[in-house]
Amino acid sequence: MPYTVKEGKVIPFTADVEDVLKVASSVRFVDLQFVDITGRLQHVTIPSHGLTEDSFKVGVPKLDGSSIRGFSEINESDMVLYPDPQTVAVIPWYPQELSTIRLICDVGLGGGKGEFEDAPRSVAKRAVSFLRDNGFISYWGPEVEFFVFDRVSWDTLQPYRGQSYEIVSREAPWSVQGSGYPIRFKGGYYPAPPQDTLYELRSAAVAYLEDNFHIACDAHHHEVSTAGQGEINVVKDDLIPSADAVVTIKYVVKNVAKNMGMVATFMPKPVFGDNASGMHVHMSLWRGNENAFYDNSDKYAELSQLGRYAIGGLLEHARSLAAIVAPTTSSYKRLVPGYEAPVYMAWSKSNRSAAVRIPTYHTGSAHGWEKRLEFRPPDPSANPYLVFAAMVGAVMDGIKRKIDPGDPIDKNIYELTEDERREKGIGVLPGSLKEAVDALQSDSDYLLPIFGRSLIDKMIYYELKDNQELSMVPHPMEFQKYFDV
Repeated sequence: MPYTVKEGKVIPFTADVEDVLKVASSVRFVDLQFVDITGRLQHVTIPSHGLTEDSFKVGVPKLDGSSIRGFSEINESDMVLYPDPQTVAVIPWYPQELSTIRLICDVGLGGGKGEFEDAPRSVAKRAVSFLRDNGFISYWGPEVEFFVFDRVSWDTLQPYRGQSYEIVSREAPWSVQGSGYPIRFKGGYYPAPPQDTLYELRSAAVAYLEDNFHIACDAHHHEVSTAGQGEINVVKDDLIPSADAVVTIKYVVKNVAKNMGMVATFMPKPVFGDNASGMHVHMSLWRGNENAFYDNSDKYAELSQLGRYAIGGLLEHARSLAAIVAPTTSSYKRLVPGYEAPVYMAWSKSNRSAAVRIPTYHTGSAHGWEKRLEFRPPDPSANPYLVFAAMVGAVMDGIKRKIDPGDPIDKNIYELTEDERREKGIGVLPGSLKEAVDALQSDSDYLLPIFGRSLIDKMIYYELKDNQELSMVPHPMEFQKYFDV
């Protein structure tokens, strides 16, 4: 494989412009990929002969920014794409006559006006620079959860007639033509084949990620929910490669599922009554070769004081962070008690009911490089570049202001009474997208050095628009509850 792993960190694949042009000369097409502010993957494809050395210097002039959500107005729509040589990969599922490489791109303004500052990858680069200016580098290890169904259908095109959806899954207990070994609700964690019907799909996705896309994976497995929930974890890497990895996982899993006659979704809560999909994010800060979160003299979790301040920043801003890390109305059907979702703003070691967890699989100085925090509110509907960048803003605010995270909570927080939670100072994450956006509107200063006001305002606008659109549509459960009033 074109990378190595040492002490749980990726020593990355490297490629320069000359390497990419050489690979491009042996394929038919070049797929230029980027994400909009919601994190959705976009692309434009050029013949391989159209990729030249100048493509990397002055950009590929192939983007109408006015057609991309949150990019530019129609009167200034010309934008360019700058391919990143480090992201070159041969897409494995196309036949030889359609052989294609992909390149993830940065986005620039037309007319030689420089980078587009609201582009998610540009925001992530500013986060990396912000850390570097403060003497840190960072490592990230996202856990990406998803569902794979046999078929999904929905009817929203005739709202006056009604709304409906249907999920077909060979694993689900409601399936008529199942695998013969249905997975019970909340019974999907680690069952072996044949009950785990998606082992081959996940393995194929991981093989493509490692062999073609140069992304080192840590593990894959079935997740807790019935109906085909899975998870793929990656080995920790720097901020931008880790965000690239999340985008690539979604791209690969969706295509592998399609090619196997199924459909994958990263929507947080597609299945009622069972666990939803999260994207727990592990992060650590380093000064050179020293893990700044590790302190072997700490008796609780071998966590340094700086690590505690980092947690303090995440908890201080958790409610406003929610608008970025859980940015859909579906996100708040996940963030409810009882489904392993981190509803409560607390921290602990080995406690998955807290918003911030300190993993303690191993202890001692030999494992000091493993010390990290896990931020559990994010879900896979979020834009990973913006999730990681926002976490940087909160963590650095905690460190600069020396925010005390309070005492760790080592009890199952779901079982505490409201009075007990209040006594311990445990806050609650927003219960709706509207509530999260309200929090972001009143608490965004810590993000401004990285995000800028323009992008924050765009996010607020689009999320409020989504919230309003969905709140106006009658829900089937409303008929059950209120039809006879």
